[in-house]
Amino acid sequence: MTSPSADHYTYRVRWSAEDQEFVGTVAELPSLSWLAENQEDAFAGIRKLTAEVLADMTASGETPPAAIADRSYSGKFMVRITPEAHRQLAIDAAEQRVSLNRLAANRLIGI
Repeated sequence: MTSPSADHYTYRVRWSAEDQEFVGTVAELPSLSWLAENQEDAFAGIRKLTAEVLADMTASGETPPAAIADRSYSGKFMVRITPEAHRQLAIDAAEQRVSLNRLAANRLIGI
């Protein structure tokens, strides 16, 4: 079994005021992080650490998480809200002459 490529994983580098360094993280493995004095080193560090963890998981027979970029998405998901919020969204949709689905989707993506 080969380990998945760390290249497909979702990385983020941000400034940590608490640590006074940049912190690199990977969405698929939220327990991992890498601190560095600059963004480039934080990115390189978290990518290297991720590759090592993926290799270790594969070697021990664990199944590494699929990269978010490699997963399939249907475009559907369920959101639970209060009945009052549902009613207000239905009113807003009717006033805008769009479906409730269209209104919710537009609001989710900030349109």
